Amino acid sequence: MPFSRPSLSDIFARIRAGILSRLTNEQMRRSDAEVYGRVVAGASHELHAHLQFIQQQVIYDTAEAEFLDRWAGIWLPQGRLPAVAATGSVSFTGTNGSVIPSGTPLVRNDGAEFETTASGTISGGTALVPVVALQAGQAGNTLAATVLTLSSPITGVNSDATVDGNALTGGADQEDDASLSARLRTRIQQPPHGGAAYDYVNWALEVPGVTRAWVYPNELGLGTVTLRFVRDDDTPSIIPDAGEVAAVQDYIDAVRPVTAALTVVAPDPVPLDFTIELFPNTPEVKAAVEAELTDLLRREAYPAGTILISRIREAISIAAGEENYVMATPSADVTHTINQIAVMGTITWV
Repeated sequence: MPFSRPSLSDIFARIRAGILSRLTNEQMRRSDAEVYGRVVAGASHELHAHLQFIQQQVIYDTAEAEFLDRWAGIWLPQGRLPAVAATGSVSFTGTNGSVIPSGTPLVRNDGAEFETTASGTISGGTALVPVVALQAGQAGNTLAATVLTLSSPITGVNSDATVDGNALTGGADQEDDASLSARLRTRIQQPPHGGAAYDYVNWALEVPGVTRAWVYPNELGLGTVTLRFVRDDDTPSIIPDAGEVAAVQDYIDAVRPVTAALTVVAPDPVPLDFTIELFPNTPEVKAAVEAELTDLLRREAYPAGTILISRIREAISIAAGEENYVMATPSADVTHTINQIAVMGTITWV
């Protein structure tokens, strides 16, 4: 039976009764015994609170950030995954021969700051120069064709630079408590086995930004391992690009058994579209339904997986404010091949 922490009033009543039981004369309402009882009860209540806090910290799944980091430091080699800055290249234009120095600062229209990590020289009217976000985190990821502006002018170089077709990617926020706690519990429950299927999944999750991964032994032949993963916190797409795939491949290659032939690939996204007649048909309820469907796909979509129609209906039904609905599509379970994964498509409201 778990310990039930007494309330302050219960502690005071218990102490007061103990004091009065040992006094022979009747005590007045503002007597010293009443004061002593309240002071001791307050101190006891604070100690109970501290004991309750400590009780949560000594168990892995209830530990708070500071203590969770200490547990992770024991069980996980790298501890909490750090934030990572987005990288990529931008295209400058200007007069041939003009030089863009390494460390040149640029700014996005929302104030996000970047700088070049190598120098570049305008040739044929353009120069492609690598850049990095100055603030680590997902916010540094930037779509292709986005304009970055020079913070200070450079002679012979136009002030606007354009993110190239590969975009600025790889940015990831510092791992949150929920993700770290889940990895810690998995590490304890599934000790490393030198190349078991779940080892590959756990290795992939040790790469910042990776949120889900799946392993397929012998898919490409005897002795092969195929791993697919996604980055759910990236926008606009959860599907990793070539650089992010290479980062996971390189990381796992350094820790996997030398006898395994590993291939890391990005799954092909298959948008799952919906046609829904919703009651009430308000913006708030629509947003709640979309959020529930997005969460459903994050929980249950995987390569070669099936999205059950019953789960879709359940997700819509539990949306805040929903009273009734009619869904025309999908009309049955949605199944995908081994290299496909369902992603959020378009909701058509009728």
